[in-house]
Amino acid sequence: MESEIFKALADPTRRSVFEKLAVGAMNASKLREGMAISQPAISQHLGVLRSAGLVRERRDGRFVNYEVDPEGLVQIGRWLARYRAYWPRRIDDLKALLKDMDP
Repeated sequence: MESEIFKALADPTRRSVFEKLAVGAMNASKLREGMAISQPAISQHLGVLRSAGLVRERRDGRFVNYEVDPEGLVQIGRWLARYRAYWPRRIDDLKALLKDMDP
């Protein structure tokens, strides 16, 4: 699942769509505002984000609204948690190295 998430977010257009949805739910037409992208292309990007578990859709009458799927964020959080312990040690090592280099 993680690989699908990161593959989906590797595309700058999909990242932009995901970031817009992080602000709040909206339909595909609203998502396209300010982007030079066709309706079929936005639908394709939304499909990839849905397949990766990052976005879900909710019907509201004849409209389909898209929103960030919290479970996808949980998956990203789990992946990041594995590296949380790693970074403080690396930063301490970098500080020590820089201190040794300081005249």
